[in-house]
Amino acid sequence: MASGHIGELYADNLTDADLELLAEAAAPTLTAAELRHEPAAIPGLFDRPEVFDAVFGRTQEPHDRWLVGVSPFLAFTTAVHRSAADLSHTSYLTERTGARERVPVFDGPELASFLEPLARRLFFAELLASFARVASGRYVVRTARGLRSRRYSELDPVRLAGLVDTVPPAERPGAYRRLGDVVLFLAGVFPDYTTRHALGPIDAARLLRAAGIAREDRDALAAAPAIDLFEHLGARWYRQASQLAPLRTVRLEVIAEVAESFRQARRVLNFVADRYLFPAGGGWFTPPGT
Repeated sequence: MASGHIGELYADNLTDADLELLAEAAAPTLTAAELRHEPAAIPGLFDRPEVFDAVFGRTQEPHDRWLVGVSPFLAFTTAVHRSAADLSHTSYLTERTGARERVPVFDGPELASFLEPLARRLFFAELLASFARVASGRYVVRTARGLRSRRYSELDPVRLAGLVDTVPPAERPGAYRRLGDVVLFLAGVFPDYTTRHALGPIDAARLLRAAGIAREDRDALAAAPAIDLFEHLGARWYRQASQLAPLRTVRLEVIAEVAESFRQARRVLNFVADRYLFPAGGGWFTPPGT
Protein backbone atom coordinates (compact mmCIF):
# COMPACT_ATOMS: atom_id res chain seq x y z
CA MET A 1 0.00 0.00 0.00
CA ALA A 2 1.31 3.46 -0.89
CA SER A 3 2.59 5.32 2.15
CA GLY A 4 0.67 8.41 1.13
CA HIS A 5 -2.65 6.56 1.12
CA ILE A 6 -2.16 4.89 4.49
CA GLY A 7 -0.96 8.25 5.82
CA GLU A 8 -4.23 9.81 4.70
CA LEU A 9 -6.15 7.18 6.65
CA TYR A 10 -4.09 7.98 9.73
CA ALA A 11 -4.62 11.71 9.21
CA ASP A 12 -8.39 11.29 8.90
CA ASN A 13 -8.46 10.16 12.54
CA LEU A 14 -6.11 12.80 13.94
CA THR A 15 -7.16 16.17 15.29
CA ASP A 16 -5.20 19.36 14.64
CA ALA A 17 -3.97 19.19 18.24
CA ASP A 18 -2.74 15.65 17.60
CA LEU A 19 -0.76 16.82 14.58
CA GLU A 20 0.72 19.68 16.56
CA LEU A 21 1.93 17.21 19.19
CA LEU A 22 3.44 14.95 16.52
CA ALA A 23 5.19 17.85 14.81
CA GLU A 24 6.54 19.26 18.05
CA ALA A 25 7.73 15.90 19.38
CA ALA A 26 9.20 14.25 16.30
CA ALA A 27 9.10 16.53 13.25
CA PRO A 28 10.20 20.03 14.32
CA THR A 29 10.91 21.02 10.71
CA LEU A 30 7.24 20.45 9.82
CA THR A 31 4.08 22.16 10.97
CA ALA A 32 0.78 20.51 11.77
CA ALA A 33 -0.67 22.02 8.59
CA GLU A 34 2.16 20.54 6.52
CA LEU A 35 1.57 17.11 8.02
CA ARG A 36 -2.11 17.43 7.17
CA HIS A 37 -1.23 18.36 3.58
CA GLU A 38 1.50 15.70 3.20
CA PRO A 39 0.38 12.82 5.41
CA ALA A 40 2.79 10.18 4.10
CA ALA A 41 5.22 11.04 6.91
CA ILE A 42 2.66 10.57 9.69
CA PRO A 43 2.77 6.77 10.30
CA GLY A 44 6.55 6.77 10.70
CA LEU A 45 6.38 9.43 13.39
CA PHE A 46 4.58 7.00 15.69
CA ASP A 47 7.69 4.83 15.71
CA ARG A 48 9.72 7.65 17.24
CA PRO A 49 10.40 7.35 20.99
CA GLU A 50 9.83 11.11 21.31
CA VAL A 51 6.17 10.62 20.39
CA PHE A 52 5.74 7.81 22.90
CA ASP A 53 7.31 9.97 25.61
CA ALA A 54 5.12 12.93 24.68
CA VAL A 55 1.95 10.85 25.05
CA PHE A 56 2.63 8.27 27.73
CA GLY A 57 5.17 10.32 29.63
CA ARG A 58 2.19 12.24 30.97
CA THR A 59 0.95 9.25 32.93
CA GLN A 60 2.64 10.63 36.03
CA GLU A 61 -0.40 12.89 36.29
CA PRO A 62 -3.97 11.83 37.06
CA HIS A 63 -5.51 10.16 34.02
CA ASP A 64 -8.32 12.65 33.54
CA ARG A 65 -5.79 15.50 33.46
CA TRP A 66 -3.23 14.13 31.01
CA LEU A 67 -5.97 12.87 28.71
CA VAL A 68 -7.02 16.45 27.92
CA GLY A 69 -5.78 17.42 24.48
CA VAL A 70 -4.84 13.86 23.47
CA SER A 71 -7.35 12.06 21.29
CA PRO A 72 -8.00 8.36 21.95
CA PHE A 73 -6.80 7.53 18.44
CA LEU A 74 -3.47 9.28 19.01
CA ALA A 75 -2.90 7.44 22.28
CA PHE A 76 -3.93 4.04 20.91
CA THR A 77 -1.86 4.43 17.75
CA THR A 78 1.17 5.33 19.85
CA ALA A 79 0.60 2.24 22.01
CA VAL A 80 0.13 -0.05 19.00
CA HIS A 81 3.30 1.18 17.27
CA ARG A 82 5.30 0.85 20.49
CA SER A 83 3.92 -2.66 20.97
CA ALA A 84 5.04 -3.62 17.45
CA ALA A 85 8.58 -2.58 18.37
CA ASP A 86 8.42 -4.41 21.70
CA LEU A 87 7.14 -7.62 20.12
CA SER A 88 10.03 -7.69 17.68
CA HIS A 89 12.33 -8.16 20.68
CA THR A 90 10.06 -10.47 22.70
CA SER A 91 10.44 -14.23 22.43
CA TYR A 92 7.41 -15.21 24.51
CA LEU A 93 4.31 -13.73 26.12
CA THR A 94 2.03 -14.99 28.86
CA GLU A 95 -1.31 -16.41 27.78
CA ARG A 96 -4.31 -15.93 30.04
CA THR A 97 -5.83 -19.39 30.43
CA GLY A 98 -8.04 -18.44 33.37
CA ALA A 99 -8.85 -15.61 35.73
CA ARG A 100 -5.55 -16.02 37.61
CA GLU A 101 -3.67 -18.43 35.37
CA ARG A 102 -0.83 -17.53 33.00
CA VAL A 103 1.28 -19.78 30.80
CA PRO A 104 4.21 -18.77 28.55
CA VAL A 105 3.55 -18.88 24.80
CA PHE A 106 6.50 -18.46 22.45
CA ASP A 107 4.72 -16.43 19.80
CA GLY A 108 6.35 -13.00 20.13
CA PRO A 109 8.01 -13.11 16.67
CA GLU A 110 4.76 -14.36 15.10
CA LEU A 111 2.79 -11.48 16.59
CA ALA A 112 5.47 -8.98 15.57
CA SER A 113 5.20 -10.21 11.98
CA PHE A 114 1.40 -9.98 12.12
CA LEU A 115 1.59 -6.38 13.36
CA GLU A 116 4.19 -5.25 10.81
CA PRO A 117 1.84 -3.87 8.07
CA LEU A 118 0.76 -0.29 8.76
CA ALA A 119 -2.80 -1.07 7.70
CA ARG A 120 -3.09 -3.60 10.53
CA ARG A 121 -1.68 -1.13 13.05
CA LEU A 122 -4.32 1.33 11.86
CA PHE A 123 -6.97 -1.37 12.28
CA PHE A 124 -6.09 -1.92 15.95
CA ALA A 125 -5.91 1.80 16.73
CA GLU A 126 -9.28 2.46 15.11
CA LEU A 127 -10.82 -0.55 16.85
CA LEU A 128 -9.72 0.65 20.28
CA ALA A 129 -10.77 4.24 19.59
CA SER A 130 -14.23 3.07 18.51
CA PHE A 131 -14.84 1.73 22.02
CA ALA A 132 -13.69 4.84 23.87
CA ARG A 133 -17.39 5.68 23.95
CA VAL A 134 -19.82 2.77 23.92
CA ALA A 135 -23.15 3.13 22.15
CA SER A 136 -26.33 1.80 23.71
CA GLY A 137 -30.05 2.31 23.28
CA ARG A 138 -33.30 0.58 22.42
CA TYR A 139 -34.81 -1.01 19.35
CA VAL A 140 -38.29 -2.34 18.55
CA VAL A 141 -39.05 -5.84 17.31
CA ARG A 142 -42.28 -7.52 16.28
CA THR A 143 -43.11 -10.62 18.32
CA ALA A 144 -46.08 -12.98 18.58
CA ARG A 145 -47.37 -10.67 21.32
CA GLY A 146 -46.92 -7.48 19.31
CA LEU A 147 -44.19 -4.85 19.26
CA ARG A 148 -41.61 -5.06 22.02
CA SER A 149 -38.81 -2.68 23.00
CA ARG A 150 -35.40 -4.21 23.70
CA ARG A 151 -32.18 -2.71 24.97
CA TYR A 152 -28.78 -3.15 23.40
CA SER A 153 -25.20 -2.23 24.19
CA GLU A 154 -22.18 -2.45 21.94
CA LEU A 155 -20.46 -4.48 24.65
CA ASP A 156 -23.27 -7.05 24.77
CA PRO A 157 -22.76 -9.30 21.74
CA VAL A 158 -25.91 -11.31 22.45
CA ARG A 159 -28.21 -8.31 22.27
CA LEU A 160 -26.23 -6.77 19.43
CA ALA A 161 -26.55 -9.99 17.43
CA GLY A 162 -30.30 -9.73 17.94
CA LEU A 163 -30.25 -6.60 15.80
CA VAL A 164 -28.88 -8.31 12.70
CA ASP A 165 -32.26 -9.55 11.46
CA THR A 166 -33.68 -6.03 11.79
CA VAL A 167 -30.92 -4.46 9.67
CA PRO A 168 -31.56 -3.94 5.93
CA PRO A 169 -29.48 -6.30 3.76
CA ALA A 170 -27.34 -3.44 2.44
CA GLU A 171 -26.25 -2.60 6.00
CA ARG A 172 -25.51 -6.12 7.17
CA PRO A 173 -21.81 -6.09 6.26
CA GLY A 174 -21.42 -3.21 8.73
CA ALA A 175 -23.42 -5.08 11.37
CA TYR A 176 -21.27 -8.20 10.99
CA ARG A 177 -18.14 -6.06 11.11
CA ARG A 178 -19.24 -4.52 14.39
CA LEU A 179 -20.06 -7.90 15.91
CA GLY A 180 -16.56 -9.04 15.01
CA ASP A 181 -15.18 -5.87 16.58
CA VAL A 182 -17.08 -6.46 19.81
CA VAL A 183 -15.92 -10.01 20.42
CA LEU A 184 -12.33 -9.15 19.44
CA PHE A 185 -12.36 -6.17 21.81
CA LEU A 186 -13.81 -8.18 24.71
CA ALA A 187 -11.51 -11.18 24.23
CA GLY A 188 -8.49 -8.95 23.59
CA VAL A 189 -8.87 -6.19 26.18
CA PHE A 190 -10.91 -8.03 28.83
CA PRO A 191 -9.98 -11.72 28.52
CA ASP A 192 -10.35 -12.30 32.26
CA TYR A 193 -13.85 -10.83 32.21
CA THR A 194 -14.72 -12.87 29.15
CA THR A 195 -13.52 -16.05 30.87
CA ARG A 196 -15.21 -15.37 34.22
CA HIS A 197 -18.51 -14.37 32.64
CA ALA A 198 -18.65 -17.18 30.12
CA LEU A 199 -21.80 -17.31 28.06
CA GLY A 200 -24.52 -19.61 29.32
CA PRO A 201 -25.93 -22.30 27.02
CA ILE A 202 -28.87 -20.15 25.93
CA ASP A 203 -26.80 -17.09 25.05
CA ALA A 204 -24.14 -19.19 23.34
CA ALA A 205 -26.85 -20.88 21.26
CA ARG A 206 -28.27 -17.49 20.29
CA LEU A 207 -24.90 -16.24 19.10
CA LEU A 208 -24.21 -19.42 17.16
CA ARG A 209 -27.59 -19.20 15.44
CA ALA A 210 -27.04 -15.50 14.68
CA ALA A 211 -23.67 -16.38 13.14
CA GLY A 212 -25.29 -19.01 10.91
CA ILE A 213 -23.37 -21.92 12.43
CA ALA A 214 -24.67 -25.30 11.27
CA ARG A 215 -26.86 -27.01 13.84
CA GLU A 216 -24.62 -30.09 14.02
CA ASP A 217 -21.64 -27.92 15.04
CA ARG A 218 -23.35 -25.79 17.68
CA ASP A 219 -23.18 -28.12 20.68
CA ALA A 220 -19.42 -28.57 20.49
CA LEU A 221 -18.81 -24.84 20.04
CA ALA A 222 -21.24 -23.90 22.83
CA ALA A 223 -19.28 -26.16 25.20
CA ALA A 224 -15.91 -24.68 24.22
CA PRO A 225 -14.05 -22.20 26.48
CA ALA A 226 -15.40 -18.67 26.15
CA ILE A 227 -12.25 -17.33 24.48
CA ASP A 228 -12.32 -20.12 21.87
CA LEU A 229 -16.00 -19.46 21.16
CA PHE A 230 -15.37 -15.73 20.77
CA GLU A 231 -12.46 -16.38 18.42
CA HIS A 232 -14.62 -18.63 16.24
CA LEU A 233 -17.53 -16.19 16.16
CA GLY A 234 -15.34 -13.14 15.56
CA ALA A 235 -13.54 -14.76 12.64
CA ARG A 236 -16.86 -15.82 11.11
CA TRP A 237 -18.45 -12.39 11.46
CA TYR A 238 -15.41 -10.65 9.97
CA ARG A 239 -15.46 -13.15 7.11
CA GLN A 240 -19.15 -12.44 6.48
CA ALA A 241 -18.54 -8.69 6.55
CA SER A 242 -15.76 -9.04 4.00
CA GLN A 243 -17.67 -11.36 1.70
CA LEU A 244 -20.95 -9.41 1.70
CA ALA A 245 -19.53 -5.91 1.26
CA PRO A 246 -20.22 -4.60 -2.27
CA LEU A 247 -16.95 -2.65 -2.50
CA ARG A 248 -13.41 -3.64 -1.61
CA THR A 249 -11.52 -1.16 0.54
CA VAL A 250 -8.24 -1.13 2.43
CA ARG A 251 -10.07 -1.60 5.70
CA LEU A 252 -12.05 -4.56 4.34
CA GLU A 253 -8.85 -6.20 3.14
CA VAL A 254 -7.53 -6.03 6.69
CA ILE A 255 -10.81 -7.42 8.05
CA ALA A 256 -10.41 -10.42 5.75
CA GLU A 257 -6.83 -10.90 6.98
CA VAL A 258 -7.86 -10.68 10.63
CA ALA A 259 -10.64 -13.20 10.01
CA GLU A 260 -7.98 -15.73 9.04
CA SER A 261 -5.68 -14.82 11.95
CA PHE A 262 -8.16 -13.93 14.67
CA ARG A 263 -6.19 -15.51 17.50
CA GLN A 264 -3.10 -13.48 16.63
CA ALA A 265 -5.23 -10.34 16.58
CA ARG A 266 -6.64 -11.18 19.98
CA ARG A 267 -3.17 -11.80 21.39
CA VAL A 268 -1.91 -8.48 20.01
CA LEU A 269 -4.70 -6.68 21.86
CA ASN A 270 -3.87 -8.61 25.06
CA PHE A 271 -0.30 -7.33 24.80
CA VAL A 272 -1.23 -3.71 24.03
CA ALA A 273 -3.79 -3.56 26.84
CA ASP A 274 -1.59 -5.21 29.47
CA ARG A 275 1.51 -3.20 28.71
CA TYR A 276 0.22 0.26 27.82
CA LEU A 277 -3.49 0.86 28.35
CA PHE A 278 -4.23 -0.27 31.88
CA PRO A 279 -0.90 0.74 33.43
CA ALA A 280 -1.65 4.25 32.14
CA GLY A 281 -4.39 4.57 34.73
CA GLY A 282 -7.03 2.19 33.45
CA GLY A 283 -9.37 5.04 32.58
CA TRP A 284 -9.76 4.28 28.89
CA PHE A 285 -12.16 1.38 29.32
CA THR A 286 -14.22 -0.24 32.05
CA PRO A 287 -15.32 -3.89 31.97
CA PRO A 288 -18.86 -4.51 30.74
CA GLY A 289 -21.48 -4.46 33.45
CA THR A 290 -19.49 -2.17 35.78
